[in-house]
Amino acid sequence: MNTEHYTKLHEEYVRWLDILGFSEASIRGFTMHIRDFFDYLEDRNILSIRELTQKRINAYFDYLQSRPNRKYSGTGLSNTYLNHNFDAIDKLCEFLHQMGMETAPSPPNVRLKIDKEARIRNIQPFTQDEIKELYECIDLPYNHLKYERREQHQQQMRLVFALFYGCGLRMSEGMKLTIDDIDFDKKMIFVHQGKNYKDRIVPMSEGVFKIVEDYVYNFRKMYKTDHNRLFINKKIFLRRGLQALQKVCNNPEIKEKRITLHILRHTIATHLLQNGVTLENIAKFLGHSSLESTQIYTHIINR
Repeated sequence: MNTEHYTKLHEEYVRWLDILGFSEASIRGFTMHIRDFFDYLEDRNILSIRELTQKRINAYFDYLQSRPNRKYSGTGLSNTYLNHNFDAIDKLCEFLHQMGMETAPSPPNVRLKIDKEARIRNIQPFTQDEIKELYECIDLPYNHLKYERREQHQQQMRLVFALFYGCGLRMSEGMKLTIDDIDFDKKMIFVHQGKNYKDRIVPMSEGVFKIVEDYVYNFRKMYKTDHNRLFINKKIFLRRGLQALQKVCNNPEIKEKRITLHILRHTIATHLLQNGVTLENIAKFLGHSSLESTQIYTHIINR
C-alpha cells in the first residue's frame, strides 16, 4: 500500500478485528487479504475507500478467480483460498458500516463450493516407513554448516516431527507454542486457541516426550531470543527444512509427494486410523469440532 489513506484504514481494520476477539491466525489472514485488495484498488487509481462500490468488489472477485497461483505455477487459486478472501472482504464491509460509512457496499457473502472429493484426492500422506526414513535423514542436509547453525536445523526438524506428526498439531498451533505450554510432569501439551477458538490438551507419547524434553532443556533454554516460543525461526524456515529433507532421501516415492507441516498432521491421523484408533478419539486428538472433518481419513485409507 502506497497511500496513507489505505495504510491508516488497514491499521484501524486490524484493531477492530482484535476488539471483536478474532484469533491471531484469523487476523493475520484477513489483514493479508485486505492489504492485497487495497493494492489492487491503488493499481487502478481508486485512492479512496469512498469510491468502493459493489461493482468494483465483483471485479476484484473476478480478478482473483482468474489470477494464477504465485506459489504453485500452472495452477489457479483454490476455492478455499478464494473463500478466505471473500470472508475478509465481507468483514471489511461490516467494518466500514460500523465506522459510519453509509455508502459502503453490503457484504457480498459470495462463497465457492469446496470440492471435498478433490481435496481428499490431493491429500497424500506418508507411510509409517516413509516417516521413519525421513526422520532418519534429518542430519544429512546440514553437514556442510558450522556446528551452531547445523544444530539449530537438526533440533528444530526433530521438533517438527514431534509436534506436527507425533501430536498432530495444526501449523498455527505449533508455531505459537511456548515452553510454558509444556507440562513435563504429565507429558501434556496445552494448545491455546486452536481452530474455532478451542483450547485443548494433547498427550505426548514417550518418544515424542523425549524429543521435546531434549529440545527444551538441552537446546532451547540455551538459545537467547526476543520471544519464548518453542520454535526459534519462522514457518518458512521449517518448510524449507522439510523440503531439504525430502531431497536427500533416496526413496523416489517420498520425493514425489508434497511435504508440508499440515501433511504431517494428515499422516498421523491416517496412521492412527490404520492402527485401530476410533474416529471419535482421533477427532479429539486433532481438535476437530465434528466427525465430518475426521471422516476424510477413512476415504484416504479406502483409496
